[in-house]
Amino acid sequence: MAKLYFYYSAMNAGKSTTLLQAAYNYRERGLRPLLLTPEVNSPDGSGVISSRIGVQSPAHLFSLGESLLNVCRHEHSVQSIACVFVDEAQFLTRRQVHELGDVADELSVPVLTYGLRTDFQGNLFEGSQFLLAWADVISEIKTICHCGRKATMVLRIDSDGRPIGSGEQIKVGGNESYISVCRQHFKSGLGTNNQPELPFEDLGKDAAR
Repeated sequence: MAKLYFYYSAMNAGKSTTLLQAAYNYRERGLRPLLLTPEVNSPDGSGVISSRIGVQSPAHLFSLGESLLNVCRHEHSVQSIACVFVDEAQFLTRRQVHELGDVADELSVPVLTYGLRTDFQGNLFEGSQFLLAWADVISEIKTICHCGRKATMVLRIDSDGRPIGSGEQIKVGGNESYISVCRQHFKSGLGTNNQPELPFEDLGKDAAR
């Protein structure tokens, strides 16, 4: 039976690299993967999944109002799909997560989703919330904080490296806007454990003492 998978992590853990490698493995065996990426994460409308190490692949660009079940049904009717890969799955809606479960159950096509678990305030994204609830297999892709502990959270930072505690949940950005940290440095960064907020560089120096 095909399954719905959710691979989650903090930022810069290699989610997109892992996705692209897995999709390449299917192609290498003569099987067709279908890659999906949300419009909200692609302001330029490029429809490309890219990794930090420079690997990339074209992908179907979907809107948050689009039926992913219909997309997969259509693509499957044109040419058989061996597996569906979804990048930045935290941006999925509840309905789309449900539909990806239908892809696995009705089309018997495995669906592998990759995304963040929580936002810069420590709250679950909608897509991650329902993937955690409904996925058959949930697996963490690990990365580390600057202090050496496992990074489980994400901080949004300003141009001076200071953590930002408020704002819209969705703001596309890379290393200039976000850092992955452990829970302790997430709390100290947002000033929720009675420690002063420090620039990222100072947090690292403090942790090394």
